[in-house]
Amino acid sequence: MAIIERPIYIQQVVKHIGKGLIIVLVGQRRAGKSYVLKMMRERIEKEDNSNIIYIDKEKREFDSIKNYQDLNDYIGSHFEKSKHNYILIDEVQDIKEFERSVRSYRTEPDTDIIITGSNSHVLSSELSTLLGGRYREIYIQPLSYVEFLKFHGLNDDDSSLAKYIDFGGLPGLSRIGLDLDDAREYQLDVYHTALLKDVIMRHNIRNIAFLENLVRFLADNEGKIISANSISKYMKSQGVSVTAAAIINYIDYLSEAYIISKVNRYDIHGRKIFKNNEKYYFEDNGIRNAIAGGQREGDIEKVMENVVYNQLCRMGYKVYVGQLQAGEGDFVCEKSNGDRAYVQVSYIIADESTRQREFGALRNIKDNYPKFVISMTPLVTKNDDNGITHLNLRYFLVNGFE
Repeated sequence: MAIIERPIYIQQVVKHIGKGLIIVLVGQRRAGKSYVLKMMRERIEKEDNSNIIYIDKEKREFDSIKNYQDLNDYIGSHFEKSKHNYILIDEVQDIKEFERSVRSYRTEPDTDIIITGSNSHVLSSELSTLLGGRYREIYIQPLSYVEFLKFHGLNDDDSSLAKYIDFGGLPGLSRIGLDLDDAREYQLDVYHTALLKDVIMRHNIRNIAFLENLVRFLADNEGKIISANSISKYMKSQGVSVTAAAIINYIDYLSEAYIISKVNRYDIHGRKIFKNNEKYYFEDNGIRNAIAGGQREGDIEKVMENVVYNQLCRMGYKVYVGQLQAGEGDFVCEKSNGDRAYVQVSYIIADESTRQREFGALRNIKDNYPKFVISMTPLVTKNDDNGITHLNLRYFLVNGFE
């Protein structure tokens, strides 16, 4: 199968080449980390004076590389000092004490290192300790809508958007196909593998039934403000007693494994971030739909929010839940350069009361940063409503805010 480019990630990797950093590809299982590494290999092969040392620990030809000494020996035997060396290692966690080797080779001149690792062994929170701070994470997400169209050979139309909202963006679906039963089986297999290896086994979870119920609760309440205390009270009403502290730990484990994303509230007027009562979204809306089960037509606005949230992250924004004095906005989006945008998500703006609610929330924000309402309202593509831009969801997923 021909490799389809994912240029957003290739550009991010290329930006850090030659800076003496270990580049680490992170993200949910089966989101495409190995795929991006292979794309980088193909790109580098076209360069003059490059030497690629590629190790894929899922292939039996690399079974002999079991520890950092073996890794040193293999890299050393393939290293060419007269060329620019690229060390690419897929599933690096299968090499015992790999960090000792990659830290050493990072200091070699004209050498770049790109690695991927399983979330069950190489967590984002531990990379600084393992790699000594000289690294850069590249966060690989499931397919965007535009990538989804390319992977499945679809046209950009409402039918394709409906498929994307329902099936999500796991790249492996390009082989499985978009038959609902087959897709759901694959999505649940990816989810259960991540839950078992990246959460249960890593953290020695004993109350597995509660953990699974917690994920279903988060899927049912996606996009709602939730606190650990409210979850604890709900579970108690169902006959299950779990402390708020334990729930916070479980949610952190799910976030570390890139199963869910935790989104803090942002006080727009006070410019403060609150560390409790967050919203939760799933890294892949297809997995969320598989966990929630059924057709669930009433969930469309929740899933739309999930799709928009993930796209905003792809666009380079840090995303918060907007907290206003008079209520709640959907998203406050910020970039490291200070750029900011406010976003409301609504299924359809069909009457004046809905328009007042969605557009009014943004009008209450008294600054000059751009404000957007994203909906699936028919006949809307990109309209201006007294300074607030109304975008069709499909337009936004293709063009962003442009």
